Amino acid sequence: MRPTIALVTGAGSAGGIGFAAARRLARRGHHVVVVATSDRVHDRAADLVADGGTATGEICDLRDASAVAELVERCSAIGPLQVLVNNAGMTSQAAGSDAAGLAEHLTPEAWDDTLARNLTSAFLVCRSVIPAMRALGGGRIVNVASTTGPLSAFEGASAYAAAKAGMVGFTRALALEVAAAGITVNAVAPGWIDTPSATEGERLAGRASPVGRSGTADEVAAAIEFLASADASYVTGTMLVVDGGNAVVEDLSRSSG
Repeated sequence: MRPTIALVTGAGSAGGIGFAAARRLARRGHHVVVVATSDRVHDRAADLVADGGTATGEICDLRDASAVAELVERCSAIGPLQVLVNNAGMTSQAAGSDAAGLAEHLTPEAWDDTLARNLTSAFLVCRSVIPAMRALGGGRIVNVASTTGPLSAFEGASAYAAAKAGMVGFTRALALEVAAAGITVNAVAPGWIDTPSATEGERLAGRASPVGRSGTADEVAAAIEFLASADASYVTGTMLVVDGGNAVVEDLSRSSG
């Protein structure tokens, strides 16, 4: 019997959310195809194999529709494509990181690049994966959004906030389109998460959250694992927030004690 495939994008960093999700899905018995923009993805695939799983590493520019279609074909040749985790975006070794700056100074090129990496990439992968999931009779799609955009914002992040808010809107609309096919589509919205790409300022912000610390990549991955499981069969079109209660804070000057 061919293994079920879990495709996880943005999984090049050993300490990132994508790889943490890939590790959990591999332990559930999926053959995990990890995708990144550099050859370090092959190290991540080797890490999963060393952990007792089966995995394949793929280098792909997810902004390229033809490259994405070929990637999905290679995945389907291994086995039925059951799970998709769209984690690619924000920063990548090959494509760069999101420009920070006031909207009035942001170039159209920088705007387009941020949306391409954080939103269009997810659209292109979903577009290619859905026919395979329809043929299988169902599937799980989990899009990694952010609290930035759907719930909050900060100066200098207009393009990123727009992309992640767009991710949630896309998730909800797509969930309605494919629900009858047995495909669920959900989003996870991480808050301040301590990954290798986190800045010291972001770690400081995490310490100011109600929980008093940043989250971990594995805590986000746990939410992804649930939404990608059979247990989440009646959950679709929703956004699961993983932020230590940060989004519900109204007045930081008030002490909980």
